[in-house]
Amino acid sequence: MALINPLKFLQKAREKGVAIAAFNVHNLETIQAVAEGAAEERAPVIIQTTPGTLKHAGVEYIAACVKVAAEKHNIPIALHVDHCPSYNTIVQCIRNGYTSVMIDGSHLPYEENVALVKKVVEVAHSVGVPVEGELGRIGGAEDDLTVDEREATFTVPEEARDFVEATGVDTLAIAIGTAHGVYKWEPRLDFKRLADIRKLVDVPLVLHGASGVDDESIRKAIAGGICKINIATELKIPMAEAIQEVFRAKPGENDPRKYMGPAKEAVKQVVRNKIRLCGCNGLADELEGRW
Repeated sequence: MALINPLKFLQKAREKGVAIAAFNVHNLETIQAVAEGAAEERAPVIIQTTPGTLKHAGVEYIAACVKVAAEKHNIPIALHVDHCPSYNTIVQCIRNGYTSVMIDGSHLPYEENVALVKKVVEVAHSVGVPVEGELGRIGGAEDDLTVDEREATFTVPEEARDFVEATGVDTLAIAIGTAHGVYKWEPRLDFKRLADIRKLVDVPLVLHGASGVDDESIRKAIAGGICKINIATELKIPMAEAIQEVFRAKPGENDPRKYMGPAKEAVKQVVRNKIRLCGCNGLADELEGRW
């Protein structure tokens, strides 16, 4: 089937109190691992790419590969660009068939963030593509922040309400204590802040930086209203480890199929586990005929 608008299954996930797993991919094997894992779990899935991956692999190549995956597997698959600061890149993605986009102006002053997001919403909505925005700053795990500095980057509930109303975004990524990359400390999520945002904001909420967050916190975040969970680093690590293991056993190996095959299987297992953690396994069958 064709790639679809993820709002169609994000709303269903919210109704059921589960979340949709969104996985960052980088090459053919990671695309295959995500699509195959989701198909085996009968789960709708969001496949997403950062601007860095688009620069590495090319938006046309990525879009073509994900479109083939969507045609091959009878599950709802959306293609999303993640953390994109560029209006022009957003337009390029839409022209190549992306069915969801994230414009990230969270590094900008509030009013500039609003203006940029509104501009993207206007063009994306004109062709039926939903937009994810971000309010608050989700840093890297390497950021050496004091408690006061850390909390200063969190999403303010009242600002979240005003931001959604001012921009017309369809989903909102919020900062409640997660970070991108490998954590150097145990992440502590601000569930009270999440509850306050949920009371004021009616669009689906997104949790970035979920790799490395313990399962119980993920479940609690979903119960508190998170509808989309982003996973990136937890796919990279097992992929690298699987490749390293092949070369430890056979230092002279030169056939990419012999090391990328095990790498793909390692990623697929993580994909299946994260889908079960999000509770969206089997949801594709409930959505049958509705996409």
